[in-house]
Amino acid sequence: MSMLAIIRALVIVSFVLVFNQPGQASKIDTVATTSASMNKTIKAVVITPDSYADGKELPVLYLLHGYGGNYSDWPKKVAGLGKAADTYQMIVVCPDGNVGSWYFDSPADPSFRYETYVADELVSWVDNHYKTIKNRSGRAITGLSMGGHGALYLAFRHQNVFGAAGSMSGGVDIRPFPNNWDMAKRLGAYSQFPERWEQNTVINLLYLLTPGALSLIIDCGTEDFFFRVNNNLHEKLLERNIAHDYITRPGAHNWTYWNNAVIYQMLFMRTYFDKHAIK
Repeated sequence: MSMLAIIRALVIVSFVLVFNQPGQASKIDTVATTSASMNKTIKAVVITPDSYADGKELPVLYLLHGYGGNYSDWPKKVAGLGKAADTYQMIVVCPDGNVGSWYFDSPADPSFRYETYVADELVSWVDNHYKTIKNRSGRAITGLSMGGHGALYLAFRHQNVFGAAGSMSGGVDIRPFPNNWDMAKRLGAYSQFPERWEQNTVINLLYLLTPGALSLIIDCGTEDFFFRVNNNLHEKLLERNIAHDYITRPGAHNWTYWNNAVIYQMLFMRTYFDKHAIK
């Protein structure tokens, strides 16, 4: 058996174990968080694993939704997310990024400050309300589509907050899509404000990284309309000697793909947490 076949077999076994363990007791809560920058209350889902009652501080994975979604998408669409939190012994936080924030602090609409909210206000709120590891070695962030862009965008720009980041089918280069998904509402029209698009697309933020600064995992299906931009990001990371896991396989921009992808992401984050655990 080839090494690749062995790795795939191990991941399949992990998948089966995660979603078929009996007697687990993760808790899924909908909470009301606060954003001073936007002067409003914002809902989120917080999943605490079965061991949370033991009192030990746990790492946190922030899991971002895509365009048109909300904070409830992940727990509704991935039935085994709570069991995965048990298996990998982490708190999972699913923020609300509004319908189409792209997780920017919008220069075009001051009512959209979702970079500040997620990377600052929400992290502080979670750390104040839950038993968390309160440093970057205990925080990771990932997401799908708009949330994949958002996770890398926030991690690149806030490396003091997040130590690991991932993307699933992420819109990691927004410039080829100037008329899609409310991005022009957040940044202004590309034809009028090209500098905003250039400065806020993930693929142009690699200058912020140094080798080893972040643990990164990127995943995109070959039939996804974001496949080419993800492949371009992979190539540019290689050029800069930025280590990362890059996964691609047959699949489209849908929940069938993300139900599979999130298990790879959570296993990757658990490995990061274990490697950087404070003894």
